[in-house]
Amino acid sequence: MENAALLNAIIQNAIDGIITIDDRGRIESINPSACKLFQYEPEEVIGHNIAMLMPPPDREQHDSYIHRYQHTGQPHIIGIGREVKGLRKDGSVFPFRLAVSEVQYSGRKIYTGFIHDMSREKEAEDRLREYAANLEQQVEERTLSLKQTVDALQIAKEEVSLSLEKEKELGQLKSRFVSMASHEFRTPLSAIQLSAVLIEKYASQFDNPNITKHINKIKASIGNLTSILNDFLSLERLEAGKVEPVFTPFDVVKFAEEITEEMQLIAKEAQNIVYQHTGTTSLVSLDQGLLRNCIINLISNAIKYSGEHTFIEFNTELTDNELIIVIKDNGIGIPESDQKHLFEAFFRAHNTGNIPGTGLGLNIVARYAALMNGKIAFESKINQGTSFTLAFPVKA
Repeated sequence: MENAALLNAIIQNAIDGIITIDDRGRIESINPSACKLFQYEPEEVIGHNIAMLMPPPDREQHDSYIHRYQHTGQPHIIGIGREVKGLRKDGSVFPFRLAVSEVQYSGRKIYTGFIHDMSREKEAEDRLREYAANLEQQVEERTLSLKQTVDALQIAKEEVSLSLEKEKELGQLKSRFVSMASHEFRTPLSAIQLSAVLIEKYASQFDNPNITKHINKIKASIGNLTSILNDFLSLERLEAGKVEPVFTPFDVVKFAEEITEEMQLIAKEAQNIVYQHTGTTSLVSLDQGLLRNCIINLISNAIKYSGEHTFIEFNTELTDNELIIVIKDNGIGIPESDQKHLFEAFFRAHNTGNIPGTGLGLNIVARYAALMNGKIAFESKINQGTSFTLAFPVKA
């Protein structure tokens, strides 16, 4: 009796539905879980054919199974351990897994069906299939998008390649043009300069201030044009990658003194370039040509943007680690809003007015300094002057 009570308790409290039917398909018992699944009370199904819990076409097929059994004596159960569908009282259909076992009891056969609701599993499968379908669609869309991107990149690559080829051709044309223009302009400039010198010589006997004044204007214009040509030629060589620094040892003090004397000749009236060196040694190893260009450009700017009767400081300092060059003036200064653009090609501060220039000098200086592993910095205040500092590493 205890075993029977225990078995009944297990059936009544089982999570899965349990239904027993006789060999003609009539329901003999149903546990609470099965009642909940099918939405019936026990008295509504007990004694009725199991087909009432089956949706079409399983119901019609089950009736044929019963009819066959009545003529042959061989029962046919819906299935063993397979997925089937159940029909609830409200007419809704749900999936479940059915496992059927045959039991001999009191000289007759009883079939027990174990019903495991698969609604959640099927919902999860449906969501998974939907997700997989969406994912597959996204993959297709992204694959198509990627293909379109690749095609676009290929087209862009071809266009860039064509553009680079054209740019290369234009660069070569520009290089040839700059070289030709440089040569063609330098020849007449040299002739004009020579003529100005001869006129100055022949006119000296007349002691006419107007002649001297105009000759000086001619010389200044020649100097400006020569400077412009030099800037363009330097920029072209930099852009073409033709500038390679050649490091050679030299005495920086002697080098700077020669530049000071040269620049003093073109300084304004009563402008004085004051040179000073700090350090116990003066031997450095840099590219003299590039360094000379940098210093002359900075001193030329100091002359150009400072007034008459002013001093231009030119200092060199040689430490164990670096060569420091400072060129300082007390000229018009650089507006703060313009300072961030100062080293850009063709840029000129808005307060330069009619003072001639190409806007290339500082860009060239910065690039020459970089080629020698150096750096350039500056400080400037409006109407108080500007100080440029070049710093180059030296071997200990």
